[in-house]
Amino acid sequence: MSNIKHENYRNAYHYSPRENWMNDPNGMVYFKGEYHLFYQHHPMGTTWGPMHWGHAVSKDLVSWEELPIALAPDEHGAIFSGSAVVDWNNSSGFFDQEPGLVAIFTHHDDSTGANQIVQCQSLAYSKDNGRTWTKYEGNPVLRHDTYVDFRDPKVFWHERSSQWVMIVACGQTICLYRSSNLKEWAFASEFGEGLGFHDGVWECPDLFPLAAEDSEARWVMLVSIGDDPAYVEGSRTQYFIGDFDGMTFMPDERSRGEIRWLDYGRDNYAGVSWSDIPAADGRRLFIGWMSNWKYANLTPTDGWRGAMTLVRELKLETLEGEVTVTQQPIREMEAYRTGVLSLHDIAVDEAAVRLADVRQESCEILVRFDAAFSLGFKVRVGSGQETVVGWDAKTNEVYVDRTRSGLADFHKDFSGKHMASLRVTGALLELRIFVDRSSVELFADRGQAVITDLIYPDPASTGITVFADDDRKVIKSLHIYDLSSRG
Repeated sequence: MSNIKHENYRNAYHYSPRENWMNDPNGMVYFKGEYHLFYQHHPMGTTWGPMHWGHAVSKDLVSWEELPIALAPDEHGAIFSGSAVVDWNNSSGFFDQEPGLVAIFTHHDDSTGANQIVQCQSLAYSKDNGRTWTKYEGNPVLRHDTYVDFRDPKVFWHERSSQWVMIVACGQTICLYRSSNLKEWAFASEFGEGLGFHDGVWECPDLFPLAAEDSEARWVMLVSIGDDPAYVEGSRTQYFIGDFDGMTFMPDERSRGEIRWLDYGRDNYAGVSWSDIPAADGRRLFIGWMSNWKYANLTPTDGWRGAMTLVRELKLETLEGEVTVTQQPIREMEAYRTGVLSLHDIAVDEAAVRLADVRQESCEILVRFDAAFSLGFKVRVGSGQETVVGWDAKTNEVYVDRTRSGLADFHKDFSGKHMASLRVTGALLELRIFVDRSSVELFADRGQAVITDLIYPDPASTGITVFADDDRKVIKSLHIYDLSSRG
């Protein structure tokens, strides 16, 4: 991808297609040594249009190879979001001797007008490691008589009940279905009425078990919420924790009474997790679309539009007695580090002096310091531009302030400061800040609070500095890594 690295705002280490529009990640699955990433793609324009499934593969979740379009619209409609699984035991009957990939996706048909939209679930399968796909002749495999919004199926194998389970978005709730063969589906249950956030359509659900550090595995449900003009936050993702018996998801007490957001920035939406990660690995890997429906069609890129977040590992952590989903960048990112600066036990004012000559467009900042004092960084600093990322010890919040980050006039709600409350778990606080050509991702205190934001600074705005409420305070450690040399 070296020939496209320096297009305007093209990120150095976040995936985006070579050209034209991308939104939701779809069909993520691991098979025969490759991580597959499919995604909503309009190959004829840089704004949302007739949806196809774009396709990329990776060996390490950092460097991606873009492949030809996997699925294109047909007589049933456009190809909306969905998932993919490995059919290890040929329950579908699509395969012969070797297991293969099955994609489960939404067909969206609006050919008869906006008031007659039909959304239904369909299948396609691949016998050549995802390079070519055959749509099932019996499509669609699941319809609904009343829901207009009936989309984004995420399918997984439920070991305890020996069946396939589908979770699908149904307007303001999600529905669960079960199947033995991926072709015939029976209704199991419905979830969501009176729970969570409802000011926006429910989309892109996911349901998976996560091991907890001090108890049995729990089940986590992700539900993305579409943009509502009444809320400046725009589209975002909430989560619920509970239990699942193969039929019904039962949320815990906290999920019944509190809205929990996966990310407190503006630009992590429609994210779901990978299927079929080997048990020897054991991670729950997640990626989101790094944009927001409030302004996604307006962002100031040229020839392309849309990028993915960093791949994150999701975990369950118990913080002050409350089980919380945490996110950390995948360990594979560390192989792409090139050391720029490494400081230990240094006063903030001295660290600022050492940073005066550092220029970084795409980097990772890893800092540890006493949580009793406030500390922050200004990144992508240039003429009248800066993005401020830090910790406020008085309010117990981490934040990203993109008020002066660069181009922002394409939407009135783009500028702003985004905060997340943080319960510090030790004397030292660790912040990991990933800066790229058009994004900032903050992971605070082992990822218990995350903020993902797009930014659009001038290419020349590459300065970095550090500040604190008392410049004499000592930073325990500060590391700057260049991340721009990805192949």
